[in-house]
Amino acid sequence: MDQKRVVRLNQLKNNSMKYAKQTQNALDRLDQSLAQLRVLIKRGQNQEAIRFMEEGELKERFGELQNMITISQVGNIGARGTQNSRPL
Repeated sequence: MDQKRVVRLNQLKNNSMKYAKQTQNALDRLDQSLAQLRVLIKRGQNQEAIRFMEEGELKERFGELQNMITISQVGNIGARGTQNSRPL
């Protein structure tokens, strides 16, 4: 393999690892938000729970994950959000 191809493969590997880490962090934040929602429901704070889901933190967490998934499916997007137009 030539040097450019090795460098490019390493870049792709690093991008993949960054995406996996970002995804895991987003899932962890979602899990924390779901735990907060559970507490609100357990306390009988239903109106607060609804606001938390529809307007608050839980909605934001789902939005973060949805954006990450959408961006990952749009095409071959690099770590900086730029199109990777070079072939391997």
